[in-house]
Amino acid sequence: MAKKKTVLVEETEITVVEHGKQDYISLTDIAKGFGEPRIIIQNWMRARNTVQFLGTWETINNPDFNRIEFDAVKSDSGTNAFSLSPSKWIETTNAKGMISKSGRHGSGTFAHKDLAFGFCYWLSPSF
Repeated sequence: MAKKKTVLVEETEITVVEHGKQDYISLTDIAKGFGEPRIIIQNWMRARNTVQFLGTWETINNPDFNRIEFDAVKSDSGTNAFSLSPSKWIETTNAKGMISKSGRHGSGTFAHKDLAFGFCYWLSPSF
């Protein structure tokens, strides 16, 4: 990741990074105002509609997207036992719309602006 900047949305400072000449927005920063970010993001990702949304975006924008693995994930989504983390999504499907970084500096989950806006709408239509 390169070129880091922040934007202020409803008094929340949100990190935006440039990755592959595209803006990726911190879902972690967005979620902080709604509870524990890791849990909020995983709850969003376990919803069947979210999995379909992510898969549609990847199908359109990522020629290396693993559709076979996506079909398995989609089939399991929505069940009570289903869980999905950003890193599991990325590893399983070769997704490019999200970045998951661990560590001390610059850690968190970042998503392409299209996906980040979907996350924002899921959290709060006014956000």
